[in-house]
Amino acid sequence: MKEQEKSANPQRLFFNERQWTTIEAAMARIIPTDDTPGAREAGAIHFLDRYLSGLDYIYARPDGSGFMELHGKKADSWRERIETIRKRYLEGIQEMGRRSHDLFGMEFHLLSPEQQDRVLSRMEKPEVEADGSSEQAEAGLAPSTPAAMQQYETETDLEFFQMLVLHTRQGFYADPIYGGNQNHVGWQTIGFSGPSSLAEAHSGTYNTLKFFADAGTGTEEGSKV
Repeated sequence: MKEQEKSANPQRLFFNERQWTTIEAAMARIIPTDDTPGAREAGAIHFLDRYLSGLDYIYARPDGSGFMELHGKKADSWRERIETIRKRYLEGIQEMGRRSHDLFGMEFHLLSPEQQDRVLSRMEKPEVEADGSSEQAEAGLAPSTPAAMQQYETETDLEFFQMLVLHTRQGFYADPIYGGNQNHVGWQTIGFSGPSSLAEAHSGTYNTLKFFADAGTGTEEGSKV
């Protein structure tokens, strides 16, 4: 990224402004804001931008004091992996922009939510469009088994849309130290309070026992019947 673009938004580490707003808008359609916060409020874009920035935010230290430094073969492996993911995102953003202009004559982030869904549905299921069955896709994200929930060797096996869904979920639910799940909004939507920091979990002052207490009581009572 150019130094001038960084100074315009010091929070950005990899994406330029157009790329940032495009991906942020797409994430906001994958986990939209309704009666609970969505990907935008969780700052999922920050998670992804930091992840793509290099090797500085890969493994958080268990005590929450920062991130581990990568060296040697492990660093080389991660560098290659991130470069592959970067390329897929940059190509995907270009494709999203092209489809947005072809369909509606505007940048993706300027479209209405319904229009954004149409663009994303065509990117999710390009074979539907190729078959001429675009009516199903344009009704919303094409129904299917969620691709990002399928099993792959690594995330680099994913196509752009699948990768975007995966990283949106990670940015929504991962520990806030990675940049997303800001103010724990992702955890709060599923009723999980979570530790205030990794250090709290690492020291043993926080545990998840209370989330299993009711289930344990039920099992114990059931065994007495």
